[in-house]
Amino acid sequence: MSSDYRLGYGTHATPEDGRCAMEWVSYLAGEPHSDEPACVSRVLRAFCITLNDSLEDAPRQRLRPYLARTIGTADDGLDETRSWMALDWLIRTYAPAWLTTAELYGSAQDLASLSEVRDASTLQTALVALGRARRDAHAAWSSALGPVRAAAWTPWAAGRAAAREAAWASAGAAAWAAARIGVGDIAGDRARAIAREISGDAAATVAREARAGVGRSAARDAARAALAPTVDDLRRSAFALLDRMLPTIPIVLPVAPDADLVCASPTA
Repeated sequence: MSSDYRLGYGTHATPEDGRCAMEWVSYLAGEPHSDEPACVSRVLRAFCITLNDSLEDAPRQRLRPYLARTIGTADDGLDETRSWMALDWLIRTYAPAWLTTAELYGSAQDLASLSEVRDASTLQTALVALGRARRDAHAAWSSALGPVRAAAWTPWAAGRAAAREAAWASAGAAAWAAARIGVGDIAGDRARAIAREISGDAAATVAREARAGVGRSAARDAARAALAPTVDDLRRSAFALLDRMLPTIPIVLPVAPDADLVCASPTA
């Protein structure tokens, strides 16, 4: 297999068109070309597919060392645990990171210091703290926006939407795709929605402040630069989350497209 093997965006009709993360796993496992390999846990599959498509080309390649480790996880009985791990990350790591970036340190600490979210009871406690953090993040955005004339509202609304999408793409969407498999009830949906609102308003606040005093042509670059450190930090954290959700005992596969693909099997 050539050393220029790369993960591509989205699904592909044939291998000749390319392969995304899970399509490469199908190849490794000797399954038909598909982004739904039967040998992989539904939670891991959802996480990897969404993360694959939320990353730009270069950071997407960082998924490669994890792929073979997903093989054999489909029936290991750990999917509910993985889903709660993903939701816990969304609440206690992802949302606090954006709150910290917006200098809402008290709200960030309230979420980060919660007990691990691992069942319905701890989720209910977390929802209360999430509600407070949501109010603080929205107040910060409103304060940063200040009085805006009607004629100026459209570009600021567009900037807010862009910041919110950038925040959600920083692995928030991947975490929720994994969480909803095992925690897809109303409370889980509420937690996801609130975490997204928190991150969106916090990111929009930071982006708005970065744009202040900058010419229109440079505003987008200024906003992107202000958000980039948090985006990068959360992506690194998401890879660490993926590592924790995966088995760790190395095994040998008969086929490997690249030396970076280290395989593992579930622990005994």
